[in-house]
Amino acid sequence: MNLMSYWPNFNREVSLALLCIIAVLIVFTLIFSVWDLTKPSKSVKSLKLKTYSWWIILLVYILMTGINRLLLHVILALISFISFRELISVLKISFSKRKVLFWSYLVIVAQYYFSYRVNFLAFALLIPISSILLIPIRTLLDDSADNNIKTNALVSWSLILTVYSLSHIAYLTSLESIPAFQAGFQGVLLFLIFLTQVNDVFQFLSGKIFGKHFIFKKISPNKTWEGFIGGIIGTTLLSGQLSFLVPVSLSQAYFLGLIISIFGFLGDINMSAIKRDLNIKDMSDFIPGHGGILDRLDSLTFTSIVFFYCLLYWVYI
Repeated sequence: MNLMSYWPNFNREVSLALLCIIAVLIVFTLIFSVWDLTKPSKSVKSLKLKTYSWWIILLVYILMTGINRLLLHVILALISFISFRELISVLKISFSKRKVLFWSYLVIVAQYYFSYRVNFLAFALLIPISSILLIPIRTLLDDSADNNIKTNALVSWSLILTVYSLSHIAYLTSLESIPAFQAGFQGVLLFLIFLTQVNDVFQFLSGKIFGKHFIFKKISPNKTWEGFIGGIIGTTLLSGQLSFLVPVSLSQAYFLGLIISIFGFLGDINMSAIKRDLNIKDMSDFIPGHGGILDRLDSLTFTSIVFFYCLLYWVYI
């Protein structure tokens, strides 16, 4: 296997989009930094941290897609592993059941291997079947019924949320290339990741400026209908401008923006519900000042799956 064949250059479409994103990030970084110095507040600090997170995500994106496809799978597998560890750690599975986690780590490796080898059937079925058979069988080998239901449910759900969902980002690079589509998988990934992240900012800003009517008072008191609608409008409109990054029609690109906004919001709320249930602020302190990996990728855990299967249905089926 010639790994050098997987070293793509950024094409014109993706390069242009990246330059625009970098320019916007520089502007926002300067604005929020000056704002924080002149009129410091919790909201401004939150915006500044979100902007810093964008720089990290952008750097990871460039490393993943600008070097080679193998490295992309390795990085995403590592991100899934760290996210899985973060979630499992806060869920506090009984120590006597920790042996099942070793099997879970093997599942992570296998999931990304099947993605890299373009084996869709194994990729799509591995984790659901593992949740039904592999994980319960391993818990049975301990010859103890204590906490079996809890262990099976938590480990299986954690694999689905942090590995199965995020691995669909990797499999986007395994989909057959389309001759007339110039942006390639780099453009598709940029469309998904950028819109998912910018949707959070649109919702945050809209909520701060116009927010009056709360959606989930107990789960996430800061989320408002105005912020949610503002995110939908901003993300959907922007998706039309970035339609050249995805191999679909303009109307389908707008629809992708719409579902990214809706499911990105739900992914964020889902993670907020988990943390509120566990009475924690962050999943971990893996990124100082920013929380854990999963805190930054909460929206992607939902958007990656719906985006993938919409694209699969429209383009490849």
